Amino acid sequence: MLLIDDPAIMAEVTAMSDRYEAALMANDLDVLDALFRDAPETIRYGVGEVLYGFAEIAAFRQGRVGGSPQRRVLRRVVTTFGTDLATVNLEFQREGAARIGRQSQTWIRTDEGWKITCAHVSLMADGS
Repeated sequence: MLLIDDPAIMAEVTAMSDRYEAALMANDLDVLDALFRDAPETIRYGVGEVLYGFAEIAAFRQGRVGGSPQRRVLRRVVTTFGTDLATVNLEFQREGAARIGRQSQTWIRTDEGWKITCAHVSLMADGS
């Protein structure tokens, strides 16, 4: 039977999510790179970009002047599946913006620790 939301695993992944958010707001590229799985299968779909593989993700971050727009997290949901897989989904709002953003991440435990293997960032439209 698959163990879902084990408290110890939830705490680990929540701490990694906190670390990611702090690094994103500080534009700490070393930490951001360290949190993504260094593999060609790693994917990041952003608000304005589609990035396949760790190399494209790292290059995008290097080329983004000023880093990510500042934001505040409105809601976060962490779900763990067993001891080696988790999802982190959150809603955020950029400073000075009215639109709500969404971020989804898939985290896996590797020999080097927890890593993001898939990420998606989007902004809500006025209607669907």
